[in-house]
Amino acid sequence: MSRTENGHHLSGRVLLGAVLALLLAMVGCAAQGPTPPPAGASTAAAPPHDSAASSAPVPASLQDAAIRLESLLGQHAVLAADMMRGRIRNDEDFGQAASAALTRNTDDLAQLVGALSDAPAADRFRAVWANHVIALFTYSRGLANDDAAARDQARAQLVRFEDEIAGFFASAAQGRLSPETARSAVLTHVDHLLAQADAYVTGDYARSNELYRQGYTHTFGLGQALAATLLPADQAAVLAEPQWRLRSELGRLLGEHVALAIAALRAGATDSPDLAAAGAALDGNTNDLTGVVDTLFGEPTRTVFRTLWADHIDQLLAYTAAVAAHDQGRRDAAQAALRSLEQRAAGFLGAAAASTPGSPQLVQALVAHDDMLLRQVDAFVTKDYRQANDLSYRAYQDMSGLAGQLSDAFGATVAARLPAGGRQTGVGGTAPGPR
Repeated sequence: MSRTENGHHLSGRVLLGAVLALLLAMVGCAAQGPTPPPAGASTAAAPPHDSAASSAPVPASLQDAAIRLESLLGQHAVLAADMMRGRIRNDEDFGQAASAALTRNTDDLAQLVGALSDAPAADRFRAVWANHVIALFTYSRGLANDDAAARDQARAQLVRFEDEIAGFFASAAQGRLSPETARSAVLTHVDHLLAQADAYVTGDYARSNELYRQGYTHTFGLGQALAATLLPADQAAVLAEPQWRLRSELGRLLGEHVALAIAALRAGATDSPDLAAAGAALDGNTNDLTGVVDTLFGEPTRTVFRTLWADHIDQLLAYTAAVAAHDQGRRDAAQAALRSLEQRAAGFLGAAAASTPGSPQLVQALVAHDDMLLRQVDAFVTKDYRQANDLSYRAYQDMSGLAGQLSDAFGATVAARLPAGGRQTGVGGTAPGPR
C-alpha cells in the first residue's frame, strides 16, 4: 500500500536521501554554532539543559546504536504528545515533568548523534530539536488558552523549522530532491503532533489516539531510516538481516505497548474521559503484537500469547483501579496475579523459542517491566510526576533490551518469517492533512 504525505508520494528511497541530506547539513553547518530560538519563542518554555539527566548507555555496536536511535525518536513522539496534552489540561506540574522528560530524550538523542558522527553535529542537532519542542509547547499552550495568536505564532515557528530542515535536505542532495518533497517528511511528524492535540482539546479522544499511534510509528521509522544513513554502508546492510529486522519490529511494538499502557493506566487512575479511547489504542497494539506472533509461530501459539497478554493488561488495569479506590487487598491480588503471569509468559516464550522454559533472565525482564508500570501509577496518583515520568522513561527504554532478548532467543530461522520491506504504517505515513 502506497503512503502519501499531503498529496506527495514519499518513497523509502527518497526519504533515505532526505535524511542523509539532513545529516550532511548538520555536520556542514555545525561550525556556525547553535540556532537561536525562533523569533518570539519563550526560552523558558523548555526546561534547562541538564547533562546529568542523560541516560544514554554506550551502544555495544553500530547496529545497537541504530536500534537505540529509532527507539529514542519514537519515544520523542509520545513524550511530545504527552507534554502537549498536559498543557492542554492546564496541568502545570505534569506539564513541567513532561517537558523535563522531553529534554532528557533530546539530550540522549544528541549524545547518540554525536557518537555516530561528531560533537559539533550533536550540538547542532540539540539546538534545532529544542526549537522544535519550544514551538510545540507554544502551540499546546495556545490551545489550552484558546489563544489563536499563540497558535499562529507556533505554526509560523514550525514552518520556519520545517523550511530550515527542508533547505538542508535540498542543498545537500544537490538538486536530486525538491525542497517541497523534503519538507513533507518533516511536516508529517509535526502534523501528527498538532492534529492529535487539536483532536484532544475538542474531546475527540479516539481520533487523537489514532494520530498518537501514527505519529509514534512514523517517527520510529524515521529513526530507522536516519540510522541507516549514519552507519557505513556495510554496517547498515546488517540491519536488513532477519534477527535485526525482528529486533527492530519487536522494539517498536513493545515500546508502543509501554506508551499506550501508561496512558491507559493514568486515565484509569484519574477516571479520565479518554479512558475508553486509551484502552482501544492499547487493544490495537495488542492486535499488532499478536499478528507478529502469528507470523512467526502460527496457531496455537498466537492464541496462547493473546490470552496471556490480555490477562497481563487486565491485571495492570485492575491494580490501577485498586490504587484509585485505595483498596490494598485488590492491589495485592493484582500484583500476585501478575507474578503468576510473568512466570507463565516467560515459560511460554521460552518454549516458543525452543530454549529453557522460564529462563531467569526473561522472568526478571518481565517482572521489572510490570514493577515499573505499577510504581509509575503509584507516583502518578500521588502527583509525583517527576518520579512517574522517570519510571515511564526507563520502562520504555527497557523494551529495546527485551526485544533483543526475544529476537536472539527466537533465532534467525524464525526471524526470517517476518516479511521484508516497509511497514504499512511506517516511514512516509499519511499526514493528518493540510494545515
